[in-house]
Amino acid sequence: MLLIAIAWVYVVGMVAVVEATSSNGTILGAVFTLLLYGVLPLAIVGYLFLTPARRRLQRAAQDAIESASLDRDEGGHAAGDPVAAERKEA
Repeated sequence: MLLIAIAWVYVVGMVAVVEATSSNGTILGAVFTLLLYGVLPLAIVGYLFLTPARRRLQRAAQDAIESASLDRDEGGHAAGDPVAAERKEA
């Protein structure tokens, strides 16, 4: 995937250079060529290909939070004996 992205950036860069240096081309045309043919498609493809990795990281973070919350007592009760003391009558 990375090799294809690097090759695509190279090709689009060369097209932008030709656009900027040709007699009918402009710098603005080269910038739009670079953005519309280079940056935008690579951003979309990168987003799609990295979705499984993002989901794995989210699940790992959620599992870490759940396991940390199970380790602590979050009952909201005051610390002390779990059973009330028995009163002795005099």
